[in-house]
Amino acid sequence: MEILRKNIGQAVLEIVRGDITQQDTEAIVNAANKQLAPGGGVAGAIHRAAGPELWEECRKLGGCETGEAKISGGYRLKAKHVIHTVGPIYSGSAQDPVLLASCYRNSLELAAKHGIESISFPAISTGIFGYPIQEAAEVSLKAVRDFLQGNPGPVKLVRFVLFSEKDFDVYRAALEELLP
Repeated sequence: MEILRKNIGQAVLEIVRGDITQQDTEAIVNAANKQLAPGGGVAGAIHRAAGPELWEECRKLGGCETGEAKISGGYRLKAKHVIHTVGPIYSGSAQDPVLLASCYRNSLELAAKHGIESISFPAISTGIFGYPIQEAAEVSLKAVRDFLQGNPGPVKLVRFVLFSEKDFDVYRAALEELLP
């Protein structure tokens, strides 16, 4: 498995190619829909791997607005927790990067609040929500870098898990530019 690592203060930022459902971090992030329901893409894969108990708990969380984050158990996943966040549906507006960055920041704040030291993210909003991968990589990596630089708390490992080689290459290039 290809891994790119960068140190940011007390923490490590990693980019790997792989399957988010197989990560051994304490939490994985679900690129969720507003109902937190099983669907396609990342959300469908996480719900299938976690088992029906995840949906049972998600139904009680009252949904989630774009840019916000909620936490649940991980059930049959290696991860103890799933942090659900709803990315923006790409429109090309000035709000898109603000909402996307808030997905990462709010997920990390929730992880820190729960004492979670390691977390894995997918490329939020880049699937069916249509966010261009290059822009998403820049926004998400900056949001994570800024959080880690400003919050030397419990979060010590942030991992981006990219499913395709192409997406991995885009994130790798964006990270090299952001943190040479």
